[in-house]
Amino acid sequence: MEYRVDEIDKRILYYLARDARNTTASEIAEEMEVTAATIRNRIHQLEAEGILRGYLADINYKSIEGHVTYQFSCTAPIPERDRLAQSALDVSGVVAVRELMTGKTNIAVTAVGSNTEDISRIAGELSDIGLEIEDESVIEGEYHQPYNPFGPEDAPVGPSLTDFMSLAGGAEVVEFTVSEGAKVAGLTIEEAVEEGLLADEMLVVGIERDGDVLTPKGETVMQTGDVISLFSKSGLEKGALEVFGTQ
Repeated sequence: MEYRVDEIDKRILYYLARDARNTTASEIAEEMEVTAATIRNRIHQLEAEGILRGYLADINYKSIEGHVTYQFSCTAPIPERDRLAQSALDVSGVVAVRELMTGKTNIAVTAVGSNTEDISRIAGELSDIGLEIEDESVIEGEYHQPYNPFGPEDAPVGPSLTDFMSLAGGAEVVEFTVSEGAKVAGLTIEEAVEEGLLADEMLVVGIERDGDVLTPKGETVMQTGDVISLFSKSGLEKGALEVFGTQ
């Protein structure tokens, strides 16, 4: 019989996807008004059913000197797709493989290399096992969040990201829409800095509001719906934009 996921299961999956390391059974149990033992039993059941398949570390390989993350878009014969996807995991440096159901490129391979020679070696080995590489590109950034429909109604919602650009020297420019209920909504840029919501290395360089482009100043008030362009002297840390999302 197929396992039916209920609201308790969904909430468990939501919180584990958000932060498995710092989520306790007691915290979920309190919200769902059940015992911690019930939550632990449900987790074991989700694991046994193959729904909860593991707890993966989110590693920023770009921060490790010399390392780069590549994505190879590959084609495999349909009858061989599953076997070749499994074989790709045996290539040293490959960290993830996805099987795609449609399209010419039906396998996506993510790999990490310490230099260009390493990446070339990985590409060669993928070709050797029978994958045809259609395209390859550097993965500049990757972002994750839990599946919101499984979370509580008042679950935090991050800002709506509309554009992202990396600059020389590790600087970044990101463009996003301020969510309703964000911590910075209603504050001036100066107040946000004073309250520690905007780090010293962050600079608001543009605000678009109702079709008009504003020149940001210290006394400029940030409002819900504003499209903000933010410059950061260094790479943005995970969670750095949470103050622009719903709390």
